[in-house]
Amino acid sequence: MKKVVVDQHTVPQAYPKKWKKVIGTGRLGLALQKEYLDHLAFVQKAIGFQYIRGHGLLHDDVGIYREIEVEGRRKPFYNFTYIDRIVDAYLELGVRPFVEVGFMPKLLASGGQTLFAWEANVTPPKDYGQWASLIKAVVSHFIERYGEAEVVKWPFEIWNEPNLVDFWKGADKEEYFKLYQVTAHAIKSVNPDIPVGGPAICGGSDEWIVDFLQFCHRERVPVDFVTRHAYTSREPHKVTPDYYYQELAEPEKMLNEFKSVRALIEASPFPALPLHITEYNTSYSPVNPIHDTVCNAAYLARILSEGGDYADTYSYWTFSDVFEERDVPRAQFHGGFGMIGLGSVPKPTFHLFAFFNALGEERLYRDRETVVTRKSDGTIALVAWNLVTEKGDGFDKTISYVIPAPADDVFIKRQTVDEQHANPWKTWKEMGRPRFPSHSMVDTLRQAAQPLMRTARAKSEAGFVTLDVTLTKNEVTLIEIVPVRDETDSYVGLDDALITSY
Repeated sequence: MKKVVVDQHTVPQAYPKKWKKVIGTGRLGLALQKEYLDHLAFVQKAIGFQYIRGHGLLHDDVGIYREIEVEGRRKPFYNFTYIDRIVDAYLELGVRPFVEVGFMPKLLASGGQTLFAWEANVTPPKDYGQWASLIKAVVSHFIERYGEAEVVKWPFEIWNEPNLVDFWKGADKEEYFKLYQVTAHAIKSVNPDIPVGGPAICGGSDEWIVDFLQFCHRERVPVDFVTRHAYTSREPHKVTPDYYYQELAEPEKMLNEFKSVRALIEASPFPALPLHITEYNTSYSPVNPIHDTVCNAAYLARILSEGGDYADTYSYWTFSDVFEERDVPRAQFHGGFGMIGLGSVPKPTFHLFAFFNALGEERLYRDRETVVTRKSDGTIALVAWNLVTEKGDGFDKTISYVIPAPADDVFIKRQTVDEQHANPWKTWKEMGRPRFPSHSMVDTLRQAAQPLMRTARAKSEAGFVTLDVTLTKNEVTLIEIVPVRDETDSYVGLDDALITSY
């Protein structure tokens, strides 16, 4: 049995929650749907992300760029009806836009190449002057509606994964640099304090980051932060009409990518730039069943624990299964990225984030499967996990924790997600995998999505409390140790022995 002794004399480390600064979403137009906003409100109440990032600001379903005919000539008309509704909803829920500038309005596009079921155009503008005017109009409108003091807090990331031919015509690096240059200057011309950055690439092309920062330095193009994406899935070993199956690399792969990109920035002409991982998850496919499982939560626990060592923010992709890159979801559980499933059913990964949100501001101990923290009120909170990527049973692990007690008498609360608890995917399979479950079935799935809770009371010994914790396969557990304020003696005539059965 592994033993962890947390030294009470160890100087605690600050433990900022960088993982909760930004959350990902499907395209912004989805924010016009009620269920999407219900999910976001649920997530904000439980966790409280600071920023939200998604595709499609300039996509035609948001409708910003239109053209009208005036005296026989076509001229741009900028329509902010929907984007105002979307941003208003975000701000009302306490989350600011992390603005991704893209994709190309079809009327401005130089070609017809699109991706996703919702046909995002990925070609350069046919007229960079008109593009710059559009960007200036959008930013100016944001300032007029929300004020300079607010909008200068919004990062503007230019495009999405231009290193992939599916996301940027020909994956043309020089053309992307031109787009970035024109867009960054357009934004800064409205207000120089608005932060801009890129190149928003996915893994495997980190030379883009080197070349991008050299370009910005050489051409004196504004750059205030660097963005990159990270997924740990390998190439698919089977693809079906409904699902996409992939093996996963170890979590270290993602952490090493964070670390290596940080090193590239430090070696660049802009060594102090912030690093924002604006997308990460296990699989990059929106129909990979891993996203619905307890394994996904256990896998990502170490990323939440350690990713902030290298990244200033890292944005989980995504908060909701209201998501349509592969068309409208075909089933209750379909492998979607979201931490909230359809019908407002929390998935295991949601509870992972909620557990980490309960951690304190001081880190007392950390290893590959545990983080122990202290809150400002003295409460001890720890999260432990047992990632198992092998098939089968028999992977239980017991860890003995010796932890400085916040008082002589403590209350211990433990919440657990594992293969048997807070696993609505398991319950859905037992139901026969209904594609479109009834209201009562969805109610059952919500009931099945609740963590197991256990409580106990203990006395400290020599200032420590000892907990022997058995972690089952892919379990993630949150343990909180709180001082007891015992008011039993204040009750007149209290005698449990007089209660039947006690």
